[in-house]
Amino acid sequence: MYEELLDEELFRKVGGPFRLTTLIQKRMVALMQGAEPLVQLDTDDRMKIVIQEILQDKIYLDTELNVQIADSQAGKLAPPDVGFSGR
Repeated sequence: MYEELLDEELFRKVGGPFRLTTLIQKRMVALMQGAEPLVQLDTDDRMKIVIQEILQDKIYLDTELNVQIADSQAGKLAPPDVGFSGR
C-alpha cells in the first residue's frame, strides 16, 4: 500500500477521491506511453512518481478533467477550486 494515499492532503489538493483516481489513472497512462516524469525519484514505480507529482504540485486536473502540468516558468498554477472540504 502507498501510505501517501492515506494522507488527507492528497485528497484536498485534487478535490476528492474520484478526482484523485482520475488524475492518477490519466497520468499513469501518459507515463506508460513515454511521458517524462516531472519529479526526480530513485524508483521506476510509476505510482510513486505520480503521487509525488501531485504532492509537489506538478500536475492537476482542470475543470474538464484533463491532466494539466503546472508551468514552472510562469510560476505555480493553482488547481481550480472545486469546493471539496473533506472525504
